[in-house]
Amino acid sequence: MQTPGTLHVVATPIGNLGDLSPRALETLRTVDAICAEDTRHTRQLLSHFGVERPLLALHQHNEDAQASQLVARLQAGESLALVSDAGTPLVSDPGFRLVGAARAAGLRVSPVPGACAAIAALSVAGVASDRFVFEGFLPARGGARRERLVLLAAEPRTLIFYESAHRISESLADLAAAFGGSRRAVLARELTKLFETVLDDTLDGLRATVEADPNQRKGEFVLVVEGAGDDADAKLQEGLRLYAKLAEHLPPSTAAKLAAELSGAPRKALYGAG
Repeated sequence: MQTPGTLHVVATPIGNLGDLSPRALETLRTVDAICAEDTRHTRQLLSHFGVERPLLALHQHNEDAQASQLVARLQAGESLALVSDAGTPLVSDPGFRLVGAARAAGLRVSPVPGACAAIAALSVAGVASDRFVFEGFLPARGGARRERLVLLAAEPRTLIFYESAHRISESLADLAAAFGGSRRAVLARELTKLFETVLDDTLDGLRATVEADPNQRKGEFVLVVEGAGDDADAKLQEGLRLYAKLAEHLPPSTAAKLAAELSGAPRKALYGAG
């Protein structure tokens, strides 16, 4: 009987190529093929390290169709590596369908840990890191983004977001509006790269800095935002804010019920407020 192969989930550098681990490099050199989000990007990485392996495109548009074929190759005894353009695969990148299919088929899936922009940013942010929530990219459309932030405003844990250069100003403005401009946050830009910057300020302060300096609107961003905390006052303030918004469109009792469920504040303290 043919011994099945292994799917290796391999983290790659987010900027500095020196962050590719020796184990990751050895894995990329010895697998039968490498599944890559963008084969052109991964080919450049492999070329830098003198690695020559077949590349297979695996991205959000073809992952469903490719997963069964790749599982068949693993079952036939091939070993494959899964990489994204940068960082740890599956963290705001494709791959979970393939990993899920491989595990469902009883195949071995082995992590090869390494760089992850979210964890790198959290490690230098200086905010509470014992409990955190990774939210990835916020919705691109302003209305959907603001709706999502309303639901997160009372989250007591530290929040981590990814953001792109062309939306960073708008996202900071929406965060300040939803969370309050005085909420502390850290904006990490171009981590491990030549122009790496880590800014520590309030949401209002970060927004002002980004809008005043065009250079701070370039590159890739991780935003680490302090949580609302567990105290009852924070929940009450969030509940009152939600109630005021909901009461514009709903009966007071319904608005109070929903605001209480979303914020954790007592319903009786919200009903009829304002």
